[in-house]
Amino acid sequence: MSPDTVPTDAEAACFEAGIKFGSLYHQFAGTPVSPDSAASLETAMEESIENQPHCTEVSVDVRTAELEAALAESTADYTELTGRFLDVEIVVDYEGCEVVTRMEMEDGYPLMRLESVRGRA
Repeated sequence: MSPDTVPTDAEAACFEAGIKFGSLYHQFAGTPVSPDSAASLETAMEESIENQPHCTEVSVDVRTAELEAALAESTADYTELTGRFLDVEIVVDYEGCEVVTRMEMEDGYPLMRLESVRGRA
């Protein structure tokens, strides 16, 4: 492999963070959720993703006000989990390079983005 094709530690850390978000979102999208189960679902999501390599911290907040508003318009006691109900932060440390990523609603879309990169190679 030539030196110009080897990813930097920062690039590898960003890739790892993307993998974590893909796992989190697609593993849990569609899960039944209610205000009563939101806290346990947050914990399950955090602990599941923290098991993955290089993941140092995961914070999941179910937006209960949004959840309750959706349920107020429904006859059911629960709905399916989608990105509109989540605020997530994932921190990855790869070879001393730390990346912080976040997913929040932006203009009606659950946008995943890179917040910061520290310790770039």
